Amino acid sequence: MALVRLHTLDGCSLAIGRYPHFRYNASAGGGVGVLDPTTNAAEQRIRFPLDQLSIPPLNSRTARCLGLPLPPGLQVAIEPVRLEGTIHPHSGAVQLHFQARFQFSAWGILHPPSLWVDTQLTSATPSGSPHPRWGVLAGEPIHPAHPCVLVGLAPIQPSGAGWLDRFLGLPDEALALLRCTVIEA
Repeated sequence: MALVRLHTLDGCSLAIGRYPHFRYNASAGGGVGVLDPTTNAAEQRIRFPLDQLSIPPLNSRTARCLGLPLPPGLQVAIEPVRLEGTIHPHSGAVQLHFQARFQFSAWGILHPPSLWVDTQLTSATPSGSPHPRWGVLAGEPIHPAHPCVLVGLAPIQPSGAGWLDRFLGLPDEALALLRCTVIEA
């Protein structure tokens, strides 16, 4: 059984709706993925078991918006539900289907329903016009000399908490930019 280690890095970015990007230090995250032995050499299927996957929360230590850290007591925990896809060893291209619940909390007392994220994280740079809000979304394939960059857009549906949905302007879109390394384990 072949294994691959995903290690997330500093310099990641998240954005939702009309709000500016959050700069996100995800350097404490990652996991071990299992390569499907039945795939061919041109495209390898990979699956990350959830018990082998760690994603740091966004909080005052890991996230900054407009250059300022999130206020102490605010946190967004990311609970992965699915991370799997393909790696193309020759080109370094990566496509990962990512599903997760994003759980906001404030001072340990406010816990609205989770936001559901379902996106394709890709190292490709989409063709066509730049995104109207976020410009050109450029991924970068796996390469020994620099990190891989995965980008994804996800529709975000209302959470069911009226105040949070109004504050975030839901339904809307979210952007994820993940800097990481992907190496054989």
